[in-house]
Amino acid sequence: MKKKKELNFEKIFKGKKIPILTLDERWHELFPDYDKPAHIKEIEAKLNELIKQQGKLASDMKDMKALKNKLMQEIITHMDVNDSKIGKIKAKTLDRNQRYIKELSEKMNRTEDELIELPYQIKAINEQLIVESAKVCYERLNSNNKKVAEIALWVSKIRNELKEKILEKQDMEMKNTAIYSYMHDMLGPELLQGLDEELKNSL
Repeated sequence: MKKKKELNFEKIFKGKKIPILTLDERWHELFPDYDKPAHIKEIEAKLNELIKQQGKLASDMKDMKALKNKLMQEIITHMDVNDSKIGKIKAKTLDRNQRYIKELSEKMNRTEDELIELPYQIKAINEQLIVESAKVCYERLNSNNKKVAEIALWVSKIRNELKEKILEKQDMEMKNTAIYSYMHDMLGPELLQGLDEELKNSL
């Protein structure tokens, strides 16, 4: 018997445009929580964590940009420093804001690097999830097809047995009709009716 060729799911899905599975209702229909294998749950959790991280970093970046703009505006406002008391306060504020902006810029650069890298990580984990999901789905399909074939065989067998039983029933009914007819002709209707009643009472 020819060995069935195994599908290379990694090769099939590599580099293909695939929707984010954990955000797709159709995927959740295929894998409800009560029928989700442990290894699928594990990959799903990793993917959800990356998506959550991406959302948080994007929100943080937005807040940092707003804060940086505010600090820059304050620097412009406090540019006219001098030796007066107000001038010294402005100089102090200017120095503090410049330090904050430097720290903020470094943090924004790190966040931007993470935001650039995250889509690739999400894509890789999402590909891993579609590969494992497809494997599970095809295992289920093969298992179901095997059961369908077994049930079809059982139905065919039962259908043949049913046909035989129907023919046997019809044959018995014809024999009973013939027996009753011969007895009717031989004994007469009155005597046969009496026998019928005795038979019913004895049952």
